[in-house]
Amino acid sequence: MTQMQNNVFFDVLTPVLFLGRSASIYPDKTAVVYEDKRYTYQQFYNRVNRLASALGKIGVARGDKVAFICPNTPPMLEAHYAVPMIGAALVSVNIRLSSREVAYIINHSDAKVLFVDNEFANLVQPVMSQLANIQTVVNICDASSERPFGGMDYEEFLQTGSEEPIAADVDDEYQVATINYTSGTTGLPKGVMYHHRGAYLNAIGEAVEFSLTSQSTYLWTLPMFHCNGWCYTWAVTAMGATHVCLRKVVPEEIYRLIERESVSHLCAAPTVLIGMANYPGAKEVRFKRQLQVITAGAPPAPAVIRNMEELGVNVTQVYGLTEVYGPHSICEWQTKWDGLSIEEKAQIKARQGVPYVTTMYMDVFDPVSMKPVPRDGKTVGEIVMRGNNVMLGYYKDPKATAEAFAGGWFHSGDLAVIHPDNYVQIMDRKKDIIISGGENISTVEVENVIFQHPDVLEVAVVSTPDDKWGEAPKAFVVVKPGRTVTEKDIIDHCKENLARFKAPKSVEFGELPKTATGKIQKFKLRDKEWEGRERKVN
Repeated sequence: MTQMQNNVFFDVLTPVLFLGRSASIYPDKTAVVYEDKRYTYQQFYNRVNRLASALGKIGVARGDKVAFICPNTPPMLEAHYAVPMIGAALVSVNIRLSSREVAYIINHSDAKVLFVDNEFANLVQPVMSQLANIQTVVNICDASSERPFGGMDYEEFLQTGSEEPIAADVDDEYQVATINYTSGTTGLPKGVMYHHRGAYLNAIGEAVEFSLTSQSTYLWTLPMFHCNGWCYTWAVTAMGATHVCLRKVVPEEIYRLIERESVSHLCAAPTVLIGMANYPGAKEVRFKRQLQVITAGAPPAPAVIRNMEELGVNVTQVYGLTEVYGPHSICEWQTKWDGLSIEEKAQIKARQGVPYVTTMYMDVFDPVSMKPVPRDGKTVGEIVMRGNNVMLGYYKDPKATAEAFAGGWFHSGDLAVIHPDNYVQIMDRKKDIIISGGENISTVEVENVIFQHPDVLEVAVVSTPDDKWGEAPKAFVVVKPGRTVTEKDIIDHCKENLARFKAPKSVEFGELPKTATGKIQKFKLRDKEWEGRERKVN
């Protein structure tokens, strides 16, 4: 069979093609909104072609890496098309990292070009001399007109390129499209390699499962540097919907844009939903359309979901990891649950659910036998996944890749049960489960109970050394503004709603450490408790 004949019934799956299609169908439709800027789909496409062309002119070629340190502004969105379009790989760097971590990622990824939003220049300046592979630095002058690295700013750089459409330099679906670095909770961050096929299919999955259409307006509350915005960078464009970019994720600005732009969809970590639900003006907001919210990043307490739905928002939980392009499963709603109370609905919506239609494969296995656990909602095992949206592997780390793929499945490290209806529910992370006197205690279960206390804003539960039981639960609590609650109040509340041995032995009040995506960094709290002592984790 010749290549020409083969092309009759085959084309490489790549998400960069979504933009050209939408530009041809909706050339005059608003594609991107940011502050006072509005780009039509044709203008968006022209800017992407200019960026791709400009990168080619400075020598970026197939297989090269291009790093961006940028919040959710148009340049970050444009990079998701221009960089993989020319066969290079996009490295989106977390803007909340330290200079040391940023230097490690840029060097480890072998990036040769670096784009830096000037608000975050302080992350790069102290380590600039350490970036051996960087040949060009481009300033993104959004926060101010300053050019901390001299030379061109982003808009000038675009002008060196051409608007002429560029054919995607992708002839293998398994070419690396992006490299996303994990948070590095154990050791150094790992570079998770996304291929074009996985990005394409996961974007389609997001569009299908989140019911995106050409009439949708999507607000960028989720960082684009996190799993490429769960692939919504491509999904929104695929449907010809509108991207509303957002530089700073704060409740006041979120609600302002929801009203002004008639937002229909957004994604957010539970901590963002907590901020939205507790915003003083939340109840005065008038939604012009039904607001659909996807949440993930940590198992949300049912109370978080209930609080948002009381505002008239429909919340759906998804579950996944960086290694599977973000979401892999969804708590698919069924009409038989429509008659349940808000509290009962929230309990169901807190589950991690079933695989996306484009992912298909997820189960809960006994980690020793690698056999599925009973579907009884009680037997705990590890969530495992496989399919088109599993990473190619960790960049330059074959050992970690082999460990992650042991037995022909991707191992999530999350402990869960699976219910008789095949819906999965996380009980804890392997490292977070507490074994106290031989009894397993799910920190998620304890957190959900504490969150039900009317004075609690946020909570994290971790293990702490205990001379009698080996280890015991300790709660870290953020109290709602203007409220007062004591350690005894929290412990008594838990004893009233849990088996007494699951109640925390102590409570500490104060702020919680978080990642840039809003996930509470429980490992930092746990490591502090166990400093100088050995904790055995099975």
